[in-house]
Amino acid sequence: MIGEISVSELAPLLANGALLIDVREADEYAAGHVPTAISIPLSTVHDRVDEFRHDGTVYVICQVGGRSMRACQYLADFDIDNLVNIAGGTSGWLALGNAVETAE
Repeated sequence: MIGEISVSELAPLLANGALLIDVREADEYAAGHVPTAISIPLSTVHDRVDEFRHDGTVYVICQVGGRSMRACQYLADFDIDNLVNIAGGTSGWLALGNAVETAE
């Protein structure tokens, strides 16, 4: 079972150094992403599985939550069981008035 939290639960976790991976495509990430998020586009996840291996929980985000859940489900097949999907995604993060970073 893949864990899931809301965007409102994400901010305090990030403040404590949580690992957040954004699986949107590069252009979407560049247009605006949650600060500290690492970009690993969904189309490259199959080549970058080991980057999701982490001692702590790995939080996965996309635009609204569908692609990040697909990434979590795919990665679960590789015995990565510390994944948590962010329901509401970057859209929900913005809707709460949180800041995003853009690529230069």
